[in-house]
Amino acid sequence: MQRYFGLRLRFTKSTNVDLVKQNIDRFRFTNLTFADLVKYNMLMSEFIGRKKELQILTKFLRKTTSSLLIVKGRRRVGKSTLVNEFAKMHKLDFLPFSGLPPTLEITAQDQRDEFVTQLGLPNTVVTDWTDAFNLLANRVKTGRRLILLDEISWMAHDDPTFLGKLKNVWDLQLKQNPKLILILCGSVSAWIDKNIMSNTGFIGRISFTLKLEELYLSECSYFWNSSNNSNMVSAYEKFKVLAVTGGIPKYLEEIDPALSAENNIKQLCFNPGGILFNEFEQIFSDLFEKRNNIYRLLLENIIENKFDYATIYKNLGVEKSGLISEYLSDLEKAGFVRRDYTWDIATNKRSKHSHHRISDNYVRFYLKYVRPYKDQIERDSFSNRTLTSLPGWETIMGLQFENLVLANRKLIQNIMGIRAENIIYDNPFFQTKTKRRDGCQIDYLIQTRFNILYLCEIKFSQQPIGKQVIASMQQKIARLKTPKGISHRAILIHVNGVNDAVIDSRYFAQIIDFSELFDSQNRPYQP
Repeated sequence: MQRYFGLRLRFTKSTNVDLVKQNIDRFRFTNLTFADLVKYNMLMSEFIGRKKELQILTKFLRKTTSSLLIVKGRRRVGKSTLVNEFAKMHKLDFLPFSGLPPTLEITAQDQRDEFVTQLGLPNTVVTDWTDAFNLLANRVKTGRRLILLDEISWMAHDDPTFLGKLKNVWDLQLKQNPKLILILCGSVSAWIDKNIMSNTGFIGRISFTLKLEELYLSECSYFWNSSNNSNMVSAYEKFKVLAVTGGIPKYLEEIDPALSAENNIKQLCFNPGGILFNEFEQIFSDLFEKRNNIYRLLLENIIENKFDYATIYKNLGVEKSGLISEYLSDLEKAGFVRRDYTWDIATNKRSKHSHHRISDNYVRFYLKYVRPYKDQIERDSFSNRTLTSLPGWETIMGLQFENLVLANRKLIQNIMGIRAENIIYDNPFFQTKTKRRDGCQIDYLIQTRFNILYLCEIKFSQQPIGKQVIASMQQKIARLKTPKGISHRAILIHVNGVNDAVIDSRYFAQIIDFSELFDSQNRPYQP
């Protein structure tokens, strides 16, 4: 394993290392494209996780007809990497294309020129997407072929006829090859939903839609395995890094296992050259373009628990409408925000009440601790400052810990021995205050068809947790209004240890150490 320009490369015995170095230089300083790298198999990144997703894609190789697939998910979550791994695994004839990031200078013609160049199509000028797609179709008439059109929204930028012409070439030519798989991929999930999933022209044509989520913690642990002392890196140390990166593969690739968590975070976030220092601005410019300031304002209101529609409309200077709900939906589809609905325990029906939370750990950390200090960071004022000295550090780490656990709820269910088919509802739960009942909030509640409620307290502390956690849970259960015949099981999920007094009390039905989520044997149950 060697590193070049921040990428982890794996060389096989047959790899010409000098040629790889030479071609990486070409990629950096000339016009060598991503398609060229895939074609010549020059970059062989170590691939981690995604077994379920690869199994899903593999099923379409057994079909006797062509397939049109959608792969979507957050930026940096590894969509194109997954498709590339799928192609390598099955030695497919792979034709990948990635659209150009839209700017004021990029035109539809630039996208078409890039399309012809990246796919190595005949050297000709095409002034229309129909001509470009026809060139592609002529190349893939027969045989097992895999086509990837990555960042599909970028390709369609500045040309309203793009999707109609893509639909036509699929219907009239591409689908005639029964061994062809066409994958449309993109980070702007809201655009894909509005323009493809809800487009009458594509209804009935899409074989499957695959949404990539963050990696499970049991997979994230492998990013520390390049260190000879990987077994000496504690779960708490890993948590501190994951509290910032979440399970986003691209961010995890940048971890230096030899460095402490604090130094890794400083290098990634608090250094002007760190990948996560300007990442937020880049993501929002790419995804939301001119409206990115509106989305930022929404996130800032959520992070400060000041989410109020009336206030937001006033701050934006717009009249009350469905606009904000639409923007919130866009943030949800982009993977940055989660809308957690509560439910009625007696009827098992979802409530109209919900809470919005920033579910993306990097975005929350950036807005709280990087963006407000950007000027200081650029002046190198953070080089000697400890992260724990930042205001509200333990509170934010507690919220980040909750996010990690909720993103890995299937692992929690597996550890608890609860099968998915036995769960009626599971989510963060809150009970609103009325004249007849008190308010109540449960970090994570699981209701099963056996009339059992599992009340999970997700607790972060820099010190081992003491018996006060028992009193807190007792109060929540006392306030929780439930019908007769319901049993309660208190569960404690922690990251940095508990006092013996908590264990000896036997109050909690189960105490789950965060380290258990890193166990490679701990996989989500798959029916």
